[in-house]
Amino acid sequence: MDSLTPHPQRRAFSIKLWPPSQNTRQMLVERMTNNLSDPTIFTRKYGSLSREDASKNAQQIEEAAFVSANQHYEKEPDGDGSSAVQLYAKECSQLILEILKRGPRVEVKEVLQSKEVFAANETIFDISKGQRAFIKAEEAQELLKPLKEPGNSYTKICFSNRSFGTDAALIAAPILSSIKDQLKEVDLSDFVAGRPEEEALEVMNIFSAALEGSVLKSLNLSHNALGEKGVRAFEKLLQSQTSLEELYLMNDGISEEAARAVCELLPSTEKLTVLQFHNNMTGDEGAIAISEVVKRSPLLQDFRCSSTRVGSEGGIALSEALGTCTHLRKLDLRDNMFGVEAGIALSMALSLHENLTEVYLSYLNLEDEGAVAIADALKSTAPSLEVLEMAGNDITAEAAPALAACIAAKQLLTELNLSENELKDDGAIQISKALEEGHDNLKEVDISTNSLRRAGARTLAQSVVQKPDLKLLNVNGNFISDEGIDELKDIFKKCSDKLAPLDENDPDGGDDDDKESGNEGEGSEDELESKLEKLDVKEEE
Repeated sequence: MDSLTPHPQRRAFSIKLWPPSQNTRQMLVERMTNNLSDPTIFTRKYGSLSREDASKNAQQIEEAAFVSANQHYEKEPDGDGSSAVQLYAKECSQLILEILKRGPRVEVKEVLQSKEVFAANETIFDISKGQRAFIKAEEAQELLKPLKEPGNSYTKICFSNRSFGTDAALIAAPILSSIKDQLKEVDLSDFVAGRPEEEALEVMNIFSAALEGSVLKSLNLSHNALGEKGVRAFEKLLQSQTSLEELYLMNDGISEEAARAVCELLPSTEKLTVLQFHNNMTGDEGAIAISEVVKRSPLLQDFRCSSTRVGSEGGIALSEALGTCTHLRKLDLRDNMFGVEAGIALSMALSLHENLTEVYLSYLNLEDEGAVAIADALKSTAPSLEVLEMAGNDITAEAAPALAACIAAKQLLTELNLSENELKDDGAIQISKALEEGHDNLKEVDISTNSLRRAGARTLAQSVVQKPDLKLLNVNGNFISDEGIDELKDIFKKCSDKLAPLDENDPDGGDDDDKESGNEGEGSEDELESKLEKLDVKEEE
């Protein structure tokens, strides 16, 4: 077509792609917020952020990426700014993935600082950026060239997100062998994705042999669907480790047999401070095997055994083993089937842990008895506790006095999650009273889906709205009347963004027992609040 042919008399022009408009930048922030909080392949793999945290992180990510891309454009202008746009998008993508990998409590500035430190010292070799891809021999040869440079100072390698076949592994093996004595951290998570089992096991054996004898502080073998065969494929590497401080085996198909293999192949865990087994099929027998590893890890500070199908027997074994780990700071046992008996055993172990700062015990079937035992134990220990999660444990108002006494004693709390229980107004008001005094570090309170009505929600809102660091109160999924909703909005009128959406609230909900007992309507709520108005939450002598 003639219209596509440059006219000799027309003035040449170009489209400037950089800098992006403010509207474009804001649209990108909104898109990244969705990527960090909505269900995606990455949030299902690493976990999602709350909408508020996602929005805050997205804003910071965009600003950091814009600064980096703008500096690039100013130093190396390419006319239309296309390379700056590419860098802008790449930086955003990398930071999103890094935030999801590291978890919701990590700040963007921490990620940037760590990148700057590694870049300055050239201690990290990372090929995990960009899209997941199969690595061929020729590409491996090119990618790994920096590791072959004489005198390189790499102490950490990350091959995550790239899938190695046998040919690429054979290229990598001699290179890794040549630098294994200087390596301190090895990340081989998700490095055989999509490979047939036979080839994946062969690749694991090749890498294991290449790294045998290295003195590692951190080893990450997560997201490889290892199973027992996979664990044993790393036998040479595992058996040669005597100074490991961090071991990650998340989403690895760690069955009973695989757990026993881990226990068998690790010669020493005396220096282990981090042990994570999230999202496996460990079960009770597997948990018993893992408990042996825990017993041999007296310096353990961070233990995660969440979503591992552990029942009462395994829960008791793990709890008893944790009693030997008096340096524990972070404990995550969410989404297992412990039950009351294991909950009581866990409470005995928790009473020994003065250093705990984060405790995640949601969805463990604790019920009132187990919850009370744990609350009583935590009340008298862990003075620096910052995070307490006990969602989805069938906790009723009967356990509220013990929970309230525990919460009142934890003045450094930043996050409290008691969602998906049955506290109702009675329990919620007692929790509210516990939060009234102090708790100036409080950022998030979640008592959603607890059959709350107007009185409980209002009292809770009044007790936290003035906290200086408050970011979010979530009372969604309850039975708050329309008048109660209006009251909540009025209480938060100066900071409406701190009140979570109420789109799942059902003002007409509640069971017949509530209605028959008079726990419905404004009059009964006012009466209940009046009875509890002077309630004081105190530590028992």
